[in-house]
Amino acid sequence: MGPFPCNASLHIEGPVGPLEAITACPASKACATAVVCHPHPLHGGTMQNKVVHTLARSFGELGLRTVRFNFRGVGSSAGAWARGVGETEDAIAVLHWARKRQPGDQIWLAGFSFGAYIALRAAAQFPASQLILVAPPVHLHAELGPPPPPRVPTLVLQGEDDDVVSADAVQEWIAKLSPRPRLRLFPAVGHFFHGRLNDLRLTVEEVLRPVVPVCS
Repeated sequence: MGPFPCNASLHIEGPVGPLEAITACPASKACATAVVCHPHPLHGGTMQNKVVHTLARSFGELGLRTVRFNFRGVGSSAGAWARGVGETEDAIAVLHWARKRQPGDQIWLAGFSFGAYIALRAAAQFPASQLILVAPPVHLHAELGPPPPPRVPTLVLQGEDDDVVSADAVQEWIAKLSPRPRLRLFPAVGHFFHGRLNDLRLTVEEVLRPVVPVCS
């Protein structure tokens, strides 16, 4: 397999066919690559979502390569909605693709809303180094079972006025975990971080900058 394709629109082979993706590489590179998962496909979620784009930008500012991708059935990705099970398989396929392209990198995994839930599920099957979850719907998607407890350092970012994902439910979930994820609450912020995307970006960069791996 060839080197990581920088700043490219491409398709990554997934479990049921090609997955549409976009990569980015900063000028100054850390020894890490981030994969970012988008919100619910049946509610308009795509890799072009503004929160997903903000996460990718944040990682780029930290020096990480990034991969955003569309789940099956979204954009030009092959397949159809698979109730979260197939979407987890898609995420794992992209994670393995990133690992093969950058075998020496840490692989970070991020997601927004439904994408955060999928990131939790995928991280139970793939050794990511960091998890970054924006508005993880830990009280939803009961058909998939409870979200797996994260096994790696995890950052949770949550709007206090989120009308889709309950901030109380997220805090209750975190309180039961050991070790507990780091939590950053955003007062007066709704689900999509309208008007506060820059605050989200700056918070991600501030919290994670100390743990960015430096290439030797």
